Amino acid sequence: MAQPDIAELMEDLELVRNAVVGAGIIATGFFRQDVKTWTKDNATPVTEADFAVDNFLKNMLTAARPDYGWLSEETADDASRLTKERVFVVDPIDGTRGFIRGEDSWTICIAIVENGVPIVSVIYAPIRDELYEAVSGRGAMLNKSPLLRRERLGTGPIIPAPGAVHKELEERGIEYVRGPAIPSLAYRLVQVATGVLDIAVARRGAQDWDIAAPALILTECNYFLEDVCLGVPRFNKQEIRHGALAAMSDLTLKDDVHDVLRKVYGCPAA
Repeated sequence: MAQPDIAELMEDLELVRNAVVGAGIIATGFFRQDVKTWTKDNATPVTEADFAVDNFLKNMLTAARPDYGWLSEETADDASRLTKERVFVVDPIDGTRGFIRGEDSWTICIAIVENGVPIVSVIYAPIRDELYEAVSGRGAMLNKSPLLRRERLGTGPIIPAPGAVHKELEERGIEYVRGPAIPSLAYRLVQVATGVLDIAVARRGAQDWDIAAPALILTECNYFLEDVCLGVPRFNKQEIRHGALAAMSDLTLKDDVHDVLRKVYGCPAA
């Protein structure tokens, strides 16, 4: 398969970057306000901010790239995306629960996926003023500087995880530090690249919009996000849900972590 044209990818990155910054301004206008909130069929919350950001991004991005498909958490799925070579994969606000509580680590996530693989990615945390971006083959950036992992001294690996995962890890005698709870899965995953975390995991059921953007950023930093049942995720398939996931900077615990996640969450039927 031919490699994407770099100039074209950089134009797409500029488009997505501008869109996500505009979306951040809209979302911030709702933040720590008396925002209207609903509960979706899957028992997760959604706010008027999610819908406002989704509407803004869809209008801006699909107008600029009418040949690209669209897959977003807050837009009814359109099967026509399966016929598109490139697709916008969008989470208008990742970490909505944290957004509602007034916490500052929520993000806006956009990836462009080509033939199942992310090729452009932006994750923006407006309140923390952190903009992560990546283009396939060109590395990853944080606020326009190369994204480099900070090294720590004197601590074991830092791993945030649900209680059932901690229990299994501890029963195996693994020495580590319990990491902080971060509601935005995308933000949690990219902290493996920054060095804030050593391993980040996700329970079974994450969907394309949760992980497509951080997957590329991790890859461009030479770290990898894996579905513990199926390996490296592919995107814009008919089934957009994934098995339990793990991203890590140190592969010495990979077998243990993957085994634990499979034990706790199982794998989808073939």
